[in-house]
This record gives sequence, C-alpha cells and structure tokens, in this order.
Amino acid sequence: MIGPSSSHTAGACRLGLVAHHLLGEAPRHATIGLHASFAKTGRGHGTHLALVAGLLGYAPDDARLPRAFEEAQAAELDFEFRTVDLGDVHPNTAHIELHGEGQQVTVQGSSTGGGVILVTAVQGLGTNFSAASPTILLRYTDAVGMIARIASTIAADGVNIAALTCTRQTRGGQALLSIELDAPLSPQALAFLAHWPDTNWVRPLPKLMDG
Repeated sequence: MIGPSSSHTAGACRLGLVAHHLLGEAPRHATIGLHASFAKTGRGHGTHLALVAGLLGYAPDDARLPRAFEEAQAAELDFEFRTVDLGDVHPNTAHIELHGEGQQVTVQGSSTGGGVILVTAVQGLGTNFSAASPTILLRYTDAVGMIARIASTIAADGVNIAALTCTRQTRGGQALLSIELDAPLSPQALAFLAHWPDTNWVRPLPKLMDG
C-alpha cells in the first residue's frame, strides 16, 4: 500500500478503481463528493490522491499514487472534489460521477477499514458488493424471468454465483443486478448477456482485493 491509512488510502483507491472499471473507457472528468470523515481528514490521509489514482486504474500499491494529480493531468482527466452530506452512511464514503468520451457512471461506496470497501449504489440504484471477487453488474428493464435467465447463462459458462443483489426503481422499471462470482465470466458469456433486448448496460469488474 502507498499511503498512511488503509481506510483513507487503500480503500479510497479501490473505490476509484470500481468507477474506473465500470466506466469502460478512458475517464475524462470526475466529480467526487466526500462525506463526513473523508471530507474532514481526507487530504491529510491521502484520500484525494488515492481516489484519483483509482480512477486512473492504479492499484493501492502503485508507486504512482502519491503523484496521482500530475498523472491525471497527463492523462487528460479533469476532477473536482466537493463536500457532501450523504445521510446515514459510513463516514468514509464517496460519491463519484465519472465521465468518458461517450460513457458515464455514478458509484457510491464506503471504505470500511483495512482497505475493504462496500459499494452501495451504482447508476443511482442500490447495491451491495465488495469487489473482493469477480463481479458483473447489469442494468436492464425489469421483466419476469430475467434473473433466472442471467443465472442460467452464468451456469452454462461453468461459473458459480457467490452472492447476488437486485434492486429496481419500480415494477417494470430499471433494475440493477450485481453478481459476485467464483471466477470471471468468459467474453462470450458477457457478450451474450449484453445483447439481450432488455439489457442496456453490462460491466465486468475484476477482483480488487487479495485473499
């Protein structure tokens, strides 16, 4: 780990990494809302640097983390920090809005200690995953049998589901499914899921923690 605090540095970097992978392209602009402890003590603990490093795709032990702002300038990533009140959430929580040339993603998550994270919202919908195992996220139009179809595709790919969280706006509205897996899905299975008529967003997320 590069930095003084596993919560404020390693965990913050992993939150940025989640947004980096879910965007699916080179990031160009980020608005980062810092809640409670992240806002009050973040600069002294390297939180700001760690979040930007993660957005660039750097791991917590990357030697470039202390110069993440300079690396962001070289990569043409503009960013701004804001202090926000996210309500009754963990004090080490960030809300990230990340934009590329054609894609955008919003991620909210907390650094809960020891470098561990908990992602609690993606694209405005609630979720609950740690990125401690390979994960796929799908946003789709809620319909009967969607979860069963997705699970069947994963099983046909020879991959086991470790945990699953689904939320939806309303019945028949937009839904978000996060599935933690024992192994990554094959490119063929991901492409199959992405081309379903009811599916409008699919992202694979690699394992971001050891152990």
